[in-house]
Amino acid sequence: MPLAEHRQQLVDDLRLIDAHLHLQEPELKPLQDEIRACWTQLGLVRAVVNGTCEADWPAVQALAGGDSRILPAYGLHPWLVKTRSSDWLANLEACLDRGPSVVGEIGIDHHVPDRDDADQEAVFLAQLELGCRRDLPVTIHCVKAWGRLEALLRDHRDRLPRRGFLLHAYGGPAEMVSGLADLGAWFSFSSHAGHERAARSRQALQSIPLDRLLIETDAPALAPPPEWTEIDWIDPTSGRRLNHPANIIAGYRCVAGVLEMKVEALAAQVEANFTRLFGPIPT
Repeated sequence: MPLAEHRQQLVDDLRLIDAHLHLQEPELKPLQDEIRACWTQLGLVRAVVNGTCEADWPAVQALAGGDSRILPAYGLHPWLVKTRSSDWLANLEACLDRGPSVVGEIGIDHHVPDRDDADQEAVFLAQLELGCRRDLPVTIHCVKAWGRLEALLRDHRDRLPRRGFLLHAYGGPAEMVSGLADLGAWFSFSSHAGHERAARSRQALQSIPLDRLLIETDAPALAPPPEWTEIDWIDPTSGRRLNHPANIIAGYRCVAGVLEMKVEALAAQVEANFTRLFGPIPT
């Protein structure tokens, strides 16, 4: 599905980065060729594809092997800690041994029903320590647990990767940004911040140090509001409105609007930030 002609002029000569998405999700499998074509048309140069459990780590690895723009990330998501095998940590290390990669998506989530907080935190800290030991950036998910997450990070400073960590789809309050940044946090946002109900996200975005800001889609999650949507995609199987990876340009346009920046200036800043956290972008 080509981008609309009137949109193309907005993205010519931009170098875009998607700091967080889930290209391995089943809903996106039929769209792989279309997604790659859109990425090329948009000028996307790097995308961090995040695994969530042992079952999908091989799919993430396969996607990275087929597209040099993809940086694979392997992690055990807090929603899925109960699915892990007894060898999960060794299996995670084995994935990281297979080539350039990072740790993610990991975290804590107090919205999970029937959760075991102690188990969730033990899994999180084990992966955080792994990122520290290998000096790899770590991508962190947090929902309804921002105070607890900050306490864990402060209490376990010795487990924090020296190069930093990414709080993806940052949903915490603006008042916490400074303290989290001092601990080594980067913060990513998507066009989901353009929703009318996302006023708190926009307020937090305005508090982010510009040199710690990244852009993501979290596709197929976090669909943008219609006015920011590049490709409006309804999953034919479920009938749900999902987020197409081409909406990365919507993320840049939305964030640039909130910050009153030119998209070109934001793209240059994001690329510099990404390189500092995740490493050089292959040419």
